[in-house]
Amino acid sequence: MARVPYTEWSSSWDMDDEYEKFIRRMNPPRVVIDNGACNNATVIRVDSANKHGILLEVVQVLTDLNLIITKAYISSDGGWFMDVFNVRDREGNKLIDEGILDYIRKSLGADSCFVPTLRRSVGVEASTDYTSIELTGTDRPGLLSEVCAVLTDLKSSVVNAEVWTHNTRAAAVMHVTDEATGSAISDPQRLSKIKQLLCNVLKGNNKARGAKTVVSLGSTHTERRLHQMMFADRDYERSHDDSPSVDETLRPNVTVVNWYDKDYSVVTIRCKDRPKLLFDTVCTLTDMEYVVFHANIDAEGPEAYQEYYIRHIDGSPVNSEAERQRVIQCLEAAIERRVSEGLKLELCTTDRVGLLSDVTRIFRENSLSVTRAEVTTRAGKALNTFYVRDAAGNPVDAKTIESIREAIGQAILQVKGNSENLKSPPQESPTRFLFGGLFKSRSFCNFGPVRSYS
Repeated sequence: MARVPYTEWSSSWDMDDEYEKFIRRMNPPRVVIDNGACNNATVIRVDSANKHGILLEVVQVLTDLNLIITKAYISSDGGWFMDVFNVRDREGNKLIDEGILDYIRKSLGADSCFVPTLRRSVGVEASTDYTSIELTGTDRPGLLSEVCAVLTDLKSSVVNAEVWTHNTRAAAVMHVTDEATGSAISDPQRLSKIKQLLCNVLKGNNKARGAKTVVSLGSTHTERRLHQMMFADRDYERSHDDSPSVDETLRPNVTVVNWYDKDYSVVTIRCKDRPKLLFDTVCTLTDMEYVVFHANIDAEGPEAYQEYYIRHIDGSPVNSEAERQRVIQCLEAAIERRVSEGLKLELCTTDRVGLLSDVTRIFRENSLSVTRAEVTTRAGKALNTFYVRDAAGNPVDAKTIESIREAIGQAILQVKGNSENLKSPPQESPTRFLFGGLFKSRSFCNFGPVRSYS
């Protein structure tokens, strides 16, 4: 069956919007939250008119609240969408906070602006608070440090950022402001210079794979956008010459078979469970233009099991071996991107101009490679998380970590995660790099329990 080009079906969105609004008014979404139906989880039921992308919308709302989805039953045959989710908070408890429960009802229910369109999932909203910078390129030790140094030199401050690396590729979404005004950078010449210099950094000496820099005054869902960027960058393609991004024993088990009687393709996933796993897989299936008609999710143990009954948006199942392999590779990549093998370092201190540049420079000068990073600025505080390995991709030497902590501040930079990521027990060592007065605050924020997957 010939598939409808993306441009053809996307051009129908405008015509569909009014019809969708009419259907929504006639059949408003219904959200039921039940704390009595299950002993160890809150049960959330969502019924709504069906539309491609609606499953991702619902999962995205729950995931953005840092809720853990332990079970889910999904059915969307015909024109109606019905979902049941068993969820817990990050401490493993039922949801009792009325503020969170009310937010879920308003976000998914009849009174929300929840319109089940693909556009809302991937759209760009204007922002005057910051400028958004999207980066993709070949990963290498010190890359984040070089990017931050360029931004600091250009009088730009990073207020939020998320950086992922996978299969020798790197992607980042960074929100930056003008150092002088604290607002978005709007000067076209300055934006062009930022884009050019960052693209040069990303290219480095690698001629085999390209680099891309996009600068805009828009805002997107960061994690969704990172998946799209790495998917477009084809990070799921594995070279026999490249070392794997994760231990082969941790590789997710993904299978795709066709159920010919029902004209579905059945996708099953078995892998170690972690937060946001369901979002990552549903996001990828949606971006690959597959529709989930039925699904069964079980993540109550250390291993997660996901089963999806899918068809392509044109109505056909997976119809070739090449397509089957691509679905498997893309889902494996989606799961692996957020897996954090490195040592986890958490930094909490008063924010200031050039802070991120200084911290990542210390990492680089100590031969650390950042495999993933989350940078947040809130109420004048910098709350940053880094996952690091040594330049060769191995666990970090304990002496190196202690030296870095002494340079930055023992209370400011805390070591989290599995001690297996350290080569030897911590020992006293002299400070290698002295940045006297750079880190005046010694405040430390406790981020709660730490998991090996984040």
